[in-house]
Amino acid sequence: MKNMMEYQGYYGSVNYNDEDEIFYGKVEYIRSLISYEGDDVQSLKANFQEAVNDYLAVCEEKGMESEKPFKGSFNIRPGADLHRRAAIAAQQRGINLNKLVTEAIEQYVKEN
Repeated sequence: MKNMMEYQGYYGSVNYNDEDEIFYGKVEYIRSLISYEGDDVQSLKANFQEAVNDYLAVCEEKGMESEKPFKGSFNIRPGADLHRRAAIAAQQRGINLNKLVTEAIEQYVKEN
C-alpha cells in the first residue's frame, strides 16, 4: 500500500510536513483518533506500532472492545438511477444486490 503501514491489522497513514520536517500519520479506517509522528521512517514506524499497542492496552484496561477496521459492511449512496439498474441487473442474474455489488468490487480491485 502506498503511503500506508500495517501493524496488527491496523493501517496507518504516512505523511510528511516539510515546514516542520517531520513525518506524521494516523490510524485509518476506525473512528478513534490515534495519531503518531517521527523524525525519520524508523521512528515513525515505531511510534505507529506503539500507538496501536497503547490503544489496545487502554481498551483492555477499560473493558472496551477495540475498533476493528474493515468490518465487512459499508453503506453506499449510488443515486436512485444506478440503484434501480443494479437491483434489476441482480434480479435478472438471480442474485441479490449485495452479491452483485461484491462481484463488481472484486472485479474492479482485481483489475487495478
